Amino acid sequence: MAIRLGQLSPARGSRRRSKRVGRGMGSGHGKTATRGMKGQKARGSVRPGFEGGQTPLTLRLRKRKGLSKTAMPQGRFRKEHASVNVGRLERFDADAVITPEVLLQSRVIRKLGDGLRILGEGEVTKPLTVRAHHFSKAARAKLLAAGGKVEVI
Repeated sequence: MAIRLGQLSPARGSRRRSKRVGRGMGSGHGKTATRGMKGQKARGSVRPGFEGGQTPLTLRLRKRKGLSKTAMPQGRFRKEHASVNVGRLERFDADAVITPEVLLQSRVIRKLGDGLRILGEGEVTKPLTVRAHHFSKAARAKLLAAGGKVEVI
């Protein structure tokens, strides 16, 4: 026999009726409606975080934690370079001159920032002339080993 959708019901004891308060003395939850006798909580609502007039915890703690980028000694003057690995330069033709502007036009980098940094991940098989603001030692060695030139702008 298959069970039909209309025959489904929750397990016994899994669903409880909500407590109906303030519905007369016979209900057992009349008169004060389970709020106790007097006091602030019996009369109205107390907003979350209220501590009875004492300075709340959110005001006692300091506003910021840690250091911001501008507060750090070297952070204000830090340069954000666009980074490109030498493996990404393999798409260009042999003996091509690669400048930051060429990389922007070919969408290898999205924005230049403070300069172009060439890093050494990947392999280069063609001689390329690369002009950038900074080269890692590995990138410089790989470009020169492939017969290319390295020019610091």
